[in-house]
Amino acid sequence: MLDSYISALCRYAERTGLLQPEDLVFARNALLEALQLDSFDEAAAPAEASLADILQVLTGDAVARGVCPDNQVARDLFDTKLMGVLTPRPHEVRTCFHTLYQISPQKATDWFYRFSQDTNYIRRDRIAKDKKWTYACEYGELDITINLSKPEKDPRAIAAAKLAPQSGYPKCALCAENEGYAGRMNHPARQNHRIIPLELDSGSWYLQYSPYVYYNEHCIVLNAEHTPMRISAATFRRLLDFMKLFPHYFLGSNADLPIVGGSILSHDHFQGGHYTFAMEKAPVETPVSFAGFPDIAAGIVKWPMSVLRLTGSDPDRLCLLAEKILTAWRGYTDEAAMVFAETDGTPHNTITPIARRREDAFELDLVLRNNLTTAEHPLGLYHPHEALHHIKKENIGLIEVMGLAVLPSRLDRELALLTDAILQNRDLRADETLQKHAGWAEELAGKERVYRLDQGGMGSEDFASFTYELPCAYLLLGAGTPQEDPRYGKPMHNEAVVFNEDVLPTGAALHTLFALRMLAQET
Repeated sequence: MLDSYISALCRYAERTGLLQPEDLVFARNALLEALQLDSFDEAAAPAEASLADILQVLTGDAVARGVCPDNQVARDLFDTKLMGVLTPRPHEVRTCFHTLYQISPQKATDWFYRFSQDTNYIRRDRIAKDKKWTYACEYGELDITINLSKPEKDPRAIAAAKLAPQSGYPKCALCAENEGYAGRMNHPARQNHRIIPLELDSGSWYLQYSPYVYYNEHCIVLNAEHTPMRISAATFRRLLDFMKLFPHYFLGSNADLPIVGGSILSHDHFQGGHYTFAMEKAPVETPVSFAGFPDIAAGIVKWPMSVLRLTGSDPDRLCLLAEKILTAWRGYTDEAAMVFAETDGTPHNTITPIARRREDAFELDLVLRNNLTTAEHPLGLYHPHEALHHIKKENIGLIEVMGLAVLPSRLDRELALLTDAILQNRDLRADETLQKHAGWAEELAGKERVYRLDQGGMGSEDFASFTYELPCAYLLLGAGTPQEDPRYGKPMHNEAVVFNEDVLPTGAALHTLFALRMLAQET
């Protein structure tokens, strides 16, 4: 059976273009070496299975034979090693990318993104588990996701990582030296990882994709040197140079200060992709003019953060104005507004910049950031406050700034438990997992607004009779009070009532949600 899965993996690599037919025997022998097997049945028919299933079977067998330790991190290291055998060398990948780039930049990125999935560097099976939805508000349709693609380490893996020797190679998870690296218990394997060289502002950079793709074609552009993040005039030049190379992508940078910056400030990098965020669609609500720059359209964007949008046809002019704004903002203080350029020598003001193309024009969004902390808000005054930390307390980085809330995976389980606890009328504060959500749940629903009738009631004569025979939910939706609107404060059976039809979409949504949940429980 094992030979069938080895054969299936080779055929997968041939089908996706990772291998040429003349490479099959060579690749198969390399797989046998990695699996510590010394024979193969050439008559074995390839198994009919997905890539994820193939790798699971091969890795599971290796665990059973003691070739691979039995924990998730070790399994990931091992199946990446198998895929690394099948991944073309860097020069082959770069040649193919540049050949396609001569046709069009989008053809090149389309291929490279698919390639990064085919090699299992981007694990399609895990990405598919992510939960995504949108929320319509006054600022547009915001994206929300609970990221489930990054597996949590089990205790055995954590213990093994503590025992693993410390290494300064690669210097961080972004460094170019990760390309082809075997990894270790405290560093991911990257044998199936490839990067594309770029020149930005006369410097050496690389293009790759994020293995966790929070949005379509989520790419990372990293400095060839392990150098700290720093927002400067060079930042704007590099962003706009990238837009010349890949006009169908956007590219942005995290801020360069703790709290308002991203997760990796030790290595200068950008994030981009082929995706339209709500921020991009947000309009300019207050036009602004800058002396000496009549050729640049500017304005304050209708967005929950302070955003200046600059649009012009000349990238050099945009960079010049952006640098002037950055310099002015770094030195700006308004005590009445609790904005301080620095306190005790610690700087607080910086910018999160995002670049994109609008047809023939270039566009820069400059998001003004401040990382001031106070005794009341030690994690940042302009950061989600403690009352929201039960949801998330990590930095509000570039992705969140643009309108995508990336929520921690724990919420998937916690919110399911919270729903059940509310429906069962349990004390949320008595549950160790749910107590942090109790105040929030009470605020949303109201302490006295969620209750349960264990017996049939007479809220509606005909419906009430059904409650004695079948499980039923009877929802009382508020239609207003006389104080709010005298038309809607009368009893529903009063001939003079004017029914507030605005309540119907909420009622329909609630009934649908309950029905879907009941069906899921039944199955």
